[in-house]
Amino acid sequence: MIKKTAAELGTLIANREVSAVEVAREHLDRIAAVDDRVHAFLHVDTEGALAAAEAVDAKIAAGEKLGPLAGVPIAVKDVLATRGVPTTAGSKILEGWRPPYDATLVERLRAAGTVMLGKTNMDEFAMGSSTEYSAYGPTFNPWDLARIPGGSGGGSAAALAAYEAPLSIGTDTGGSIRQPGAVTGTVGAKPTYGGTSRYGLLAFSSSLDTPGPCARTVEDTALLHAVIAGHDQRDSTSIDAPVPDVVGAARLGATGDLTGVKVGLVREFSGEGAEPGVMSAFRETVEALTKLGAEVVEVSCPHFLYALPAYYLIAPSECSSNLARYDGVRFGLRVGDDGNRSLEEVMSATREAGFGPEVKRRIIIGTYALSSGYYDAYYGQAQKVRTLITRDFTAAFEQVDVLVSPTTPFVAFELGSRTSDPYQMYLADLFTIPTNLYGGPAISVPCGLSEGLPVGFQVMAPILGDDRMYRVAAAVESAVGTFAPPAL
Repeated sequence: MIKKTAAELGTLIANREVSAVEVAREHLDRIAAVDDRVHAFLHVDTEGALAAAEAVDAKIAAGEKLGPLAGVPIAVKDVLATRGVPTTAGSKILEGWRPPYDATLVERLRAAGTVMLGKTNMDEFAMGSSTEYSAYGPTFNPWDLARIPGGSGGGSAAALAAYEAPLSIGTDTGGSIRQPGAVTGTVGAKPTYGGTSRYGLLAFSSSLDTPGPCARTVEDTALLHAVIAGHDQRDSTSIDAPVPDVVGAARLGATGDLTGVKVGLVREFSGEGAEPGVMSAFRETVEALTKLGAEVVEVSCPHFLYALPAYYLIAPSECSSNLARYDGVRFGLRVGDDGNRSLEEVMSATREAGFGPEVKRRIIIGTYALSSGYYDAYYGQAQKVRTLITRDFTAAFEQVDVLVSPTTPFVAFELGSRTSDPYQMYLADLFTIPTNLYGGPAISVPCGLSEGLPVGFQVMAPILGDDRMYRVAAAVESAVGTFAPPAL
């Protein structure tokens, strides 16, 4: 049962061939059996999951018609507020915090009848590319437990690859859904910015953060996307527009027919900086697309090469502002309040104890970039680069329907091999960051193996062109298949 797709599980539950409680128990048993080695979860909500499953079974027994994912288990990245359930963003500064409300995405998941298994591990406040910066220890890649599962949403991706959950939720600020998907052989989609609500998402970089769906197949990812997407008046950046038919597009793509689709190969991402095995799998997949009827042309996006430095000024600047709220006064950790210290001393002690090294590094960078005398030279210039990248995308999509590239320059690296070199760590997001700066949708779908480890194929589409993205991704999946890790 644990190896069935979410779509298959939903159908079995709806037809009463299996109960939602049975499905939930099997996945909870799987978590109990393997998560001591994978560490995908920070909190497993056994009682809540079984209660939700029982409620679905009762509704089905009463004859209610439910959605396609009713009764299907899901894991949620621990950066989304979940009422009554520990929500830490992977940080000691929020250890033990139980929100009094649900994020909009969590509300929608509950309304759709999905069964929340628990909260997944992540780099602290979504700042990292390996899930090694979690305050609660790293997550391990089910393909090779000595390697990273990507980041910041490594827990959400690892839970899928380890068959602990058929669905999961991630967030993508610079690649934190797609990059873990690539290195774990799973599917991860970043929707159009504003296409999914940020209400209840613990903010890292408000102009970049995008919640999105993760699964083991493109169709499952699209089904989850359809559940969580849509306008939310509580989020000022939410787009008030119809959700593209992502499920229909995924099913169309699964037929393997891309006749009439024009695919742009990003010249600047066509080889430099990527491992040979990654590029080999990527090129073979591009050839497969041509056999499915797609027209492939090379497209130049010259400013993509400046995306990484621009991102690492914009994102830290916004995190410097957003994380100022963790002051030891209003909620969360409070250190040094012995009655003899000033408020400023308590705040300083709390932030020193509560934040990890990567969060501190980015707060310092961001605060400096925003400081008097440096704002225009750093943050202002980075925003100008962002505009140029947006223009590159706009020009490219006048020529092609989608753009493609490898998702990551390399396969999963060994734990501990890059923590001492932040720049090498940041390179994991080299190919994913441009889309975040632009705001359009992008997806990573497995396209092969290099040295026995998964390689991801990235499909990028114009703003609100999420359906195009799913069609091409599903066609890739139809051509190359899915990939399963060795048995744990």
